[in-house]
Formats: sequence, C-alpha cells, structure tokens
Amino acid sequence: MTPPQPIPAAGSGTPQGGGEGGSLPQGGGEGGSLPQGRGEGGFLERVAAVPVVAILRAADAGRFLEAGRVLYEAGVRAVEVTLTSAGALEAFARLREELPPEALLGVGTVRSAGDAERAVGAGATYLIAPDFRPEVVSWAVERGVPVVPGALTPTEIAAAWGAGATAVKVFPVSAVGGPAYLKAVRAPLPEVPLVPTGGVGIDDIGAYLAAGAAAVGIGSPLLGDAGDPGGDLEALGDRARRAVAAATGVA
Repeated sequence: MTPPQPIPAAGSGTPQGGGEGGSLPQGGGEGGSLPQGRGEGGFLERVAAVPVVAILRAADAGRFLEAGRVLYEAGVRAVEVTLTSAGALEAFARLREELPPEALLGVGTVRSAGDAERAVGAGATYLIAPDFRPEVVSWAVERGVPVVPGALTPTEIAAAWGAGATAVKVFPVSAVGGPAYLKAVRAPLPEVPLVPTGGVGIDDIGAYLAAGAAAVGIGSPLLGDAGDPGGDLEALGDRARRAVAAATGVA
C-alpha cells in the first residue's frame, strides 16, 4: 500500500481519555499531587489522555517512520522506539521531525547512562527500560527527564520508585498473572504509577486499566508485521484504533 502522507499538526481534537480506570494514579503526598520531580513536563498527565504506549521493535528500524505515522493517525500519542532495533536513533530522529508536537516520543531499552544520553540527544522526551538500573534513573532525574524503569516484584517496584522513577514498567506482566497480578501489587503500593508491559494484548487493555494501570505498553500484538519490509500498515491502523478505543472508552 502507499505509505501515509505527512500529518498536519493536531489541534484541540486530540483524543482525551476518561474511560473507567483510564486516569493515572497521582503518586506521592497528600492531595494526590505528584511528588516533586516526578511529573516532568506533565508527562504522566499527557500519557493519561490516551494511556497506551506503542512499542516499536524490529530487527531494523527502517519502517518505523511509516508505522509511527499510522499510529498517530489512529489516535495513539505515545510511541517508544527500542534501542535493540538497528538504526533506532536515526529512525527516532525522523519521527521527531515529522510527527506533530502532540506525539509523545520516547526511547526504550535504555540500559546505561550512555544510552540515555544518546536517546535524549536524538530528541527523546522520556526514557523506558526493561530493568531498574540506578545509574539510568539518576541520570534522568538529575536532568528532569521522565524515566520509566522496568521491575516485576513489589521490592523491585518500590526500589525504582524510591530512586525517583516517574512511573514503573511492570515487565513481563503476562508471565506472572496479568491484570490480577497488577491489582495485587497496587494494593500495597497505590502511589506508584504502573505501566504493565509484556504480552499485553489489545483485548487486555481495559482489564489492566481497571486494575489500576497508569497506561499499558503494547508491542507485537499492536505492531504485528508492520515494522517489517512489506508489512501491513493498514492492519496496523485497524489495531491501533481498537487499542485507542479500548484505552479511552471512545469508539
């Protein structure tokens, strides 16, 4: 199919969240406000409008621009480009140049301070990692960059939050019980915004948000083969619209 054309900047019609469970938990002190340093640039509030983070991961990032355009047109606003994809930062820079300012573009699989520095240098507005590395979180916190490290157990989640994480990616969530696990973890840690990732399907989005997720990270069930040469971008658009509807409650 013909690749999508460049997208005009979005205006006031940006999809707004509001489905049950779609609002973000506001961690921290009394009154529900975010602790100082955790709401850099209103990141959590912006993600809450459409609480889906689309994860772009492929052997090569050459198709990420086309995939990113399709996702944005379908209403997805947060897109994560993973460093394990060859040419990731070059593709990210093109996305940064061509998508409207409303797009929330971040870099994932950030596993060192060097990775973080390169990602931010390419224009990343937030960083995501599969694990919790104190040096990555410290680097981001010192520079006011939102950072979402990965963790699985309550101990790991609490450690990441205590180090200054903006939110915590619960990964791989499907391997340990999915929405039921997330709900159980949130009970003693209600102040921590959690982003379940790993095996999350489009049909699971509502259950995760109802269990208290701040947002969901979704990769291959959303991207499908669209990141590969000749992959189906039209099918990606269909899946993305379904994901947005599931996350916002707006068909």
